[in-house]
Amino acid sequence: MEDIATRFAAYLQHRMPAVSNVEIFGLSRIYGGASRETYRLQATWEEGGRKIERPLILRRDPVASLIETERDIEYNAYVAFHPTGLPVPQPLFLEIDLKWLDRPFFVMEQIVNSAAGSAFNADPYGANAEKIGRQFWSHLGKIAGADPKAIGFADGLEEVAPGDCWRVELAKWEKVIDEDELCPQPIARAGIRWLKRNPPPPATKISVVHGDYRTGNFLFNGEGDITAILDWEMCHLGDPLEDIGWALSRLWSLETEERPGSMIDREEALRIWQEASGIKIDRKALLWWEIFNMVKGLAIWISAAKEYESGTNLDPILAFASWMPTDRHNRILAHCLADLVRGGRT
Repeated sequence: MEDIATRFAAYLQHRMPAVSNVEIFGLSRIYGGASRETYRLQATWEEGGRKIERPLILRRDPVASLIETERDIEYNAYVAFHPTGLPVPQPLFLEIDLKWLDRPFFVMEQIVNSAAGSAFNADPYGANAEKIGRQFWSHLGKIAGADPKAIGFADGLEEVAPGDCWRVELAKWEKVIDEDELCPQPIARAGIRWLKRNPPPPATKISVVHGDYRTGNFLFNGEGDITAILDWEMCHLGDPLEDIGWALSRLWSLETEERPGSMIDREEALRIWQEASGIKIDRKALLWWEIFNMVKGLAIWISAAKEYESGTNLDPILAFASWMPTDRHNRILAHCLADLVRGGRT
């Protein structure tokens, strides 16, 4: 940690040549992220005769990760949405030169006096559950309703046709399972077969898809206000229903299936999203994306098991992800597929 602090202080001095006496205090690792090493820290420097203190977040590429993502796309999501008023941290620096911290990284402001809820807490938001839930779904609707080109998110990204969104995403996650499974995955394979036999209609809009919008990936304060939407590492262009399917997952609400993410009623959530996004939800298409996200989740946990088993990354979060979420997602997907078969939707 001391080495990282010293080297990061030198980096900040390099990026801010007009300041002096840059120092780093309280550097500590935040565990639990899927694709980057995340650190919180306090930076101080002197500028114009004044001492400046600023809490920062450092996100560094790991040696190996649960999911492979592009840090410049993640960083660009913060750049694109910060000016819109969406609660995201202010992005500060993106660095790909390996001489500073051995691996690429980016820096953003740290949101203080806020906390994240846990999907493993039966009641993570207490009396603020309804207030937070309304914001949660309204913010997701605003992400879906934004014009990716107008806000600059689409710059440099390959365009995807409305009719290809499902095909592109399913192929991506099926490939992860093909390459990383340590043993046969019959339930995931059954899900993939169902998805291929029952493709959804084309997306009504190409939107920014956060990719991991759920309980645990946003911060809120004591008043019940969402202060930051985090973890954009899987963001991409696609069908906005993909994000809804992930946020609705029963994986994020252990004992309150009728209230996704332990916040508000499912139907009220969807109503708020439609109002905020201006997009009407096709329920049959949403079902497809819900099943897809169960397969996607399994692909992520399967990849975690491969990384941990091979010794490439011995972060305990990978061992946990390969066990508990895998078992629960297998059970959820198996029950859903059984219901579809009983309903004649094979």
